[in-house]
Amino acid sequence: MTDTSPSADGAPRAPRRRFRVLRWILAALGALVLLLVAGILIYSQVGVMGAEPDPLAEARANPGLTITEDSTAVILTPVAGDTGRGLVFIPGAKVDALGYVATFEDTVVDDGVTVVITRPWLNLAFFDPRPLSTFTDLAPDVSAWAVGGHSLGGVRACQLAGDADALVLFASYCANDLSGSGLPVLSLSGSEDGLSTPQKIADAAKELPADAVFVEIPGASHASFGAYGPQAGDGTPTADPAEVDRVIAEQLAAFLPTP
Repeated sequence: MTDTSPSADGAPRAPRRRFRVLRWILAALGALVLLLVAGILIYSQVGVMGAEPDPLAEARANPGLTITEDSTAVILTPVAGDTGRGLVFIPGAKVDALGYVATFEDTVVDDGVTVVITRPWLNLAFFDPRPLSTFTDLAPDVSAWAVGGHSLGGVRACQLAGDADALVLFASYCANDLSGSGLPVLSLSGSEDGLSTPQKIADAAKELPADAVFVEIPGASHASFGAYGPQAGDGTPTADPAEVDRVIAEQLAAFLPTP
């Protein structure tokens, strides 16, 4: 039988024991949450892949390119004037936004496209709840927007695609169903990608509209879509980085929506 006899001060013993157990459980749950948050914070800051210095320096020296940075994004604008076309680009997990500046240099300078490279919270796109307008508002002169992303950033771009005029996947694929959206979609991938492999791209194609355009770049690996160095688990690229950037620019020039 449960002991409900009064203690020396007259209070029942069983309710007190239950209250102590409840406090222990709540304290344990609180400690677990704190450990989880601390773990995520540490993971998000350790091993962040920064931009390779030489490609970034070359892009900064390009007289046709203006690079504007703040805590929200890196904004690339053409000095000669934009065409009203823009791309909001979401980086892959734990890749510095500056690691993609060289990738879009030709797109901005040669084709007049404004590119807003986001800086996701905690360096992980999944933890960034900001809407697409947070980034499109940074370039108010642009009136036709595509959203895109690399790797995990592409998965997040799929979630924001309903607010854009088009979607571009860079070595990525959607986890949500856009097959009935009617949205123009361009999927750029690499034949040597060891992470978003050609098979994974093919398996996820059912999530995209039937008229989605798929372009596999010969010799490109997962990290070929940025300039941040090699990446663990990736394949070995055989394509010249400048050639990959050229193909990306050509495909974007032909695909991105116009005002």
